Amino acid sequence: MKIDFTKYADGLVPAIVQDFDTDKVLMLGFMNEAALQKTEELGRVTFYSRSKQRLWTKGEESGNFLELKTLAVDCDNDTLLIKAHPKGPVCHTGADTCWMEKNHSNNFLNYLEDIIELRKKASVEESYVARLFSKGINKVAQKVGEEAVELVIEAKDNNEELFLNEAADLMFHYLLLLNAKGYKLNHVVEILKGRHSK
Repeated sequence: MKIDFTKYADGLVPAIVQDFDTDKVLMLGFMNEAALQKTEELGRVTFYSRSKQRLWTKGEESGNFLELKTLAVDCDNDTLLIKAHPKGPVCHTGADTCWMEKNHSNNFLNYLEDIIELRKKASVEESYVARLFSKGINKVAQKVGEEAVELVIEAKDNNEELFLNEAADLMFHYLLLLNAKGYKLNHVVEILKGRHSK
């Protein structure tokens, strides 16, 4: 792999980072030759920070590292494509990608499904989702049952806040169960659409 670091005056080349599993574009950084070498040595994506004027390993402060999987260079030898496993949120805003829409109101449940998929790959120490998944399908299903019962109990009272929070808990764990079974909410929506058309 030959990269032309001399093409740009500052000796930096753009480095696009994608999620290895989902192909989602996560972020854009810049690398010089030393950053690329350190990335390969550490197995963690390292950039040259123009603001800090030094090498900067993504996650060195937050712990949200980008674990290197593959490296590729484009046809002009002046741009890198890096595929990595993110170990937490990638963007400084706390989002999982720097291109995430600021307003998820139209597709928030789909966005939440993506977050669940990401979280279940995290360590059990870092993620509630990973911890629950590590206990197996029976525990995930049991949790849905528990949340459903709690929602029914709150439905009998008139505390709107508690009722809606229990509804949110049930929805979240329902999405976890769908994921654990290999499905997404769209699979259920398609069944509902089919029933509606009859």
